[in-house]
Amino acid sequence: MATAKSETAEHMGGMEDAIAKMQALPLKVKAFLSTNPNAPTGENTKTVHFVRHGQGFHNLVADIARKNGKTWTPYTVTEDNPYVMPEILDAPLTDKGRQEAISLQETVQQMKDQPELIAFSPHCRALQTGLLVFEELEGKVPYLAHEMLREEIGVHVCDKRRPKSRQEKEFPAIDFSLIETEEDALFTPDRRETKVEVATRAYKFFEWLESRPEKHIGVASHSAWLLAVFNANLECDESLKAWFATGEMRSVVLEFCR
Repeated sequence: MATAKSETAEHMGGMEDAIAKMQALPLKVKAFLSTNPNAPTGENTKTVHFVRHGQGFHNLVADIARKNGKTWTPYTVTEDNPYVMPEILDAPLTDKGRQEAISLQETVQQMKDQPELIAFSPHCRALQTGLLVFEELEGKVPYLAHEMLREEIGVHVCDKRRPKSRQEKEFPAIDFSLIETEEDALFTPDRRETKVEVATRAYKFFEWLESRPEKHIGVASHSAWLLAVFNANLECDESLKAWFATGEMRSVVLEFCR
């Protein structure tokens, strides 16, 4: 719990600027907990099941470093920063992370309206998580990787995407046609994205999602991206703005307004 609070505080810097930028854009998206009896049901609504990936190896390595008393300045390239280790490039899930994802399968099975589309961040840990969480839907609904769902980008090697062709070979069930470049053209080794930039990427995703015909969607993404979405992009209750735990699913009704 202490780690979650620390990470939330760390990632809230610049959020006010992101909120202001999103409020100035034409598309407004409101979010309501899916169990809310007052949630809207119009043609301009969709039910979205947002999932944070399960524990990744980068999360484990950082947890071990903290337990050993190591500290580091976020988003700096130093020996003490575990997130810049070359070995954790595009970090995959740990076994704990896989089990966290598998534990959500029952939740999906109990959904009255099954997802008609699954959108994935193209990072390994999100791809693995989405495939496990929505395993029963493989081959039945579109599985699409979307670059705008990526984690906050820059400096941390775990957030650098592997080549598109490698992801296609290792995750053949997923359609990567929306990924435009073979190599990661967005990653910057010396600068972290601002919250405005993260929220702008998310805004582009919501524009795309609004245009899709599906009404029930699963989304596999990341903690900082989700924090920006629920704090800057979506108009929602305070209870929905909290940090996502690894392997957490948050189901909401989205209302798209212009």
